[in-house]
Amino acid sequence: MNYIITIARGFGSGGKDIGMRLSKELGIPCYDRQILTMASDQSGIDESIFVENDEKLRGKYIANFLRKVPVTGVVEPWDRAFVSDVNVFNVQADIIRSLASTESCIIIGKCADDILRDRKNVISIYVEAPRHACVKSITEKMRVSPERAAKLIVSTDKYRANYYSYYTGGKKWTNPTNYDLVLNSDRIGREKCVQIIKEYIKIKFGQS
Repeated sequence: MNYIITIARGFGSGGKDIGMRLSKELGIPCYDRQILTMASDQSGIDESIFVENDEKLRGKYIANFLRKVPVTGVVEPWDRAFVSDVNVFNVQADIIRSLASTESCIIIGKCADDILRDRKNVISIYVEAPRHACVKSITEKMRVSPERAAKLIVSTDKYRANYYSYYTGGKKWTNPTNYDLVLNSDRIGREKCVQIIKEYIKIKFGQS
């Protein structure tokens, strides 16, 4: 049986890094930005639109317009909603469902935990860390000041939370009951987070 690991993460918590390390240890792919490219190739919508919409909504005007667009089903190219946020989300969701049906992999963000919530072959994980640890991580990775890092964390977590709420029918992104595991990457370190996930895979799927 193939299995899917979804990783939601606070900005600067190292969720993607943990996903990449896990990918290497398990020998399965880790998808993040690649899903945007795959969705563009499948739909014909320019990849820049997927990048612009990556885990964010495009402002109040568009968000209000989107409430009139169904949140299920991909629309046809001649429909005026073809490049709307909702249709872009639905194209990505189709890619995620296809991956879940055909291969073992890790998916970073993109509401994958909720899109795949009814599937038995999914483990959903949320990774977070204290603010000081996230600031340190972003400062080192992006080479910005601690003040700039703190602002980026606030803004990024806010748009990710709004995105998650919109496409999951009002669910709270940080609610631990949405996930199989919630990990504090600062407490035990990213490498041990990987080991915990590997052990949970064995427990849930009975793998040795």
